[in-house]
Amino acid sequence: MHRVMRRSLSLAAAAAAALFANAVVPNRTAAQGGEPQSFAIRGATIVPVSGPRIENGTVIVSHGIITAVGKDVNFPQETWVIDGKGLTVYPGLVDSFTDVGLVTPPGPEGARPTAPPSRGSEDRPASTPWRDAAGEATLSDKRIETWRDGGFTTVISAHRGGIFPGQAALLDLGGERNGDLVVKSPVAIPVTLQPPGSFVSFPGSLMGTLGYVHQVWLDTEWSGRAESIYDKNPRGTARPRYDRTDSALADALEDHALVLIPANTTIQIRRSFELVDRWHVPAVLYGGQMSYEVAGEIAAKKLPVLVNLKWPEAEKDADPDKAPTLRTLRFRDRAPSSPAALAKANVKFAFYSGGATSPKDALKAAKKSIDAGLSADAAIRALTLSSAEIFGVSDRLGSIDTGKIANLVVADGDIFSEKTKIKYVFVDGRKYTIHEPEKPKDPPKGDLTGKWKLTFTSPEGPDEAIADIAMASDGSLSGTVASKHGNSSIIDGSLSADKFTFKINIPIEDSPSDVIFSGTFDGKAMKGNIHVAGVGIDIDFTGAKPNDKSIASASVDAGAGSSR
Repeated sequence: MHRVMRRSLSLAAAAAAALFANAVVPNRTAAQGGEPQSFAIRGATIVPVSGPRIENGTVIVSHGIITAVGKDVNFPQETWVIDGKGLTVYPGLVDSFTDVGLVTPPGPEGARPTAPPSRGSEDRPASTPWRDAAGEATLSDKRIETWRDGGFTTVISAHRGGIFPGQAALLDLGGERNGDLVVKSPVAIPVTLQPPGSFVSFPGSLMGTLGYVHQVWLDTEWSGRAESIYDKNPRGTARPRYDRTDSALADALEDHALVLIPANTTIQIRRSFELVDRWHVPAVLYGGQMSYEVAGEIAAKKLPVLVNLKWPEAEKDADPDKAPTLRTLRFRDRAPSSPAALAKANVKFAFYSGGATSPKDALKAAKKSIDAGLSADAAIRALTLSSAEIFGVSDRLGSIDTGKIANLVVADGDIFSEKTKIKYVFVDGRKYTIHEPEKPKDPPKGDLTGKWKLTFTSPEGPDEAIADIAMASDGSLSGTVASKHGNSSIIDGSLSADKFTFKINIPIEDSPSDVIFSGTFDGKAMKGNIHVAGVGIDIDFTGAKPNDKSIASASVDAGAGSSR
């Protein structure tokens, strides 16, 4: 009943929107300021993913759709031609599990909103499956441009936090209005199995959480049957009680949404097999970093896997006197080989960014899987077509084929090479030129290359970070900053004369934020300001090169990023 009503309202709203759009904007070209609707990328190397490479080929894009691809392709005279000599065209990259495109508003006075405690079985702790990423996706998320510039045109995005945080939507990272982002919704129902609250409240443990989730699925199944029976014969029958959680989950499953189950270690992966059998839901595992031990078992269960590209590494604040176990060291060493093991076992898998804070980090991590035995073709597939197949949208994106959405990445070389630069990105046929970081205006005075200890006082008290900086001859800066928030890549850094600036992106209160370091360098030390964008926090800091022992200690402990 709820499904029929919702679909009727959706169809009516869509019809009204279409009528309004036709009446107000009869010419979409005019609405875009005269931007051409047809492009031809001619003479490029094309990597369709769905088929073999095409050398000296041409891709035609018209009104947001790929209309032709091949070696000898004719195109209309009015088509805007892009010379593809020396360029390679890939399908737009897909991040298979993220929260890019979603911004979580802070609570009162910057505090995070908290859920009320559970008061019995009718209360649904840490469960908000009615939250729809499609309805909350926003172009105001600054990460959209960052990930798009890095070659990612599409994401499967869902909110963080809670056992059932909400429904995931497939978003394209471009458009003029928030609604332009949404390609399909819902596509997935993430489950985290993270116990909320304290041990004394329900469900305050893993066992309690597993029991709670199982009960939710039973309730959802029962509610669906009870509602169906009541709709057929309501007279003389007590109406079933409405439960928002059950209704939202039932609707999402009816829309063929997948259930995402966390399974990173061997124990978690094997436990997920039992959960899938018990819950009777269409499932996909996410994490998958210890798949090198159980790839054959995953294949036997015929379960797809989303592999977290934030590979395990040493924790920043680990006790230096407590040596990691052999199993931990083996996990850190072998995790990047899991994609190769999955490919060998013919398991369908795709990549997601996990704790990687930039597209550059995600591609570097994917390159590690290639170095660990995965073929480059399989790696690019895991970032494109495999994700589209897992989420049921391979009929519209994921490869360069006629009739599909024109999501393309045009680069000057191998997408996994650090030296490769992305020149253009097409999202829904709209061309985005990549903005190169602004070059320093004056020659740099000194060299910032090396490890720096950055000292500052945050709202939480004295703090520090380790910046590992590499400076090019023109003053451009790259590298990483390791802090309690994890390892973050330096973005858009430069030293011009004695003035420097660089940016990182870190999670603050579960919401990613740009953090900008700027100041002066006297040849031996740094001093300046840390600005946390969107939060309005400004902090003074100093930077100095510690002695060799300090550097060695900091390097050992620096930075494992958070994972989903």
